[in-house]
Amino acid sequence: MVSSAAKLVDFHCHLDLYPDFEAVVAECEASEIQTLAVTTTPLAFPRNLELTRSTRNVRAALGLHPQLVADRAKDIEAFPELLGQTRYIGEVGLDASPRFYRSFGDQERVFSHILSLCAEAGGKILTVHSVRAATRVLDHVERLFPPDRGKVVLHWFTGSAQEAKRAVDLGCYFSINSQMLLKAAHAATITSVIPTDRLLTETDGPFVQHDGRSVRPMHVGSLTESLARVLRKDASHVRGLIYANLKRLLG
Repeated sequence: MVSSAAKLVDFHCHLDLYPDFEAVVAECEASEIQTLAVTTTPLAFPRNLELTRSTRNVRAALGLHPQLVADRAKDIEAFPELLGQTRYIGEVGLDASPRFYRSFGDQERVFSHILSLCAEAGGKILTVHSVRAATRVLDHVERLFPPDRGKVVLHWFTGSAQEAKRAVDLGCYFSINSQMLLKAAHAATITSVIPTDRLLTETDGPFVQHDGRSVRPMHVGSLTESLARVLRKDASHVRGLIYANLKRLLG
């Protein structure tokens, strides 16, 4: 039975990168969209926390984006002090694409350190970037972040079916955005490998665009409908499923 009160979920969005940061937070709150505001550096976290501290539907995550590690690796020094102020960590992870591969060793050191800090703290929920690095991300997770110490959500996962199966076995969740549904191989992985009880939705706004404009959390409803078509299920059922998955993740 799917609850008619199921809320929409945007589990990965860079709210602070919209020019109208405060307005988009207010949009999420007014529309009751369960939104995770990820950050790209710990230095951005305090402002995110300030704007979401009193919201019911928006939460701020503490992150250090792997694409920034080449220039901002020292920002990790702020992580331990801020870690106790949130349950949510992201965006973190690894990026082995050509543009960022030169910093891959530093990325691994930063990511390993974050995983160790989170494992020590316990109860953290991570949203993790894994571009061309799914196996290495899973290696680090398996070694440093046991399932009883927290949860991993793989954001915009583009790894192989075999890597997806390994991630499932490690207890990972997957947040799905509209761009992922456009590629047949990724859609096939979603339908054939990932259990539906491990799926969440995300916009990854403002990076994901539609018709030349950045998507916003309010567009997650149309994403849910698209995901329902891929899954060949009723849209209201998928909306309820995603919300139930979020509650289980948080529980």
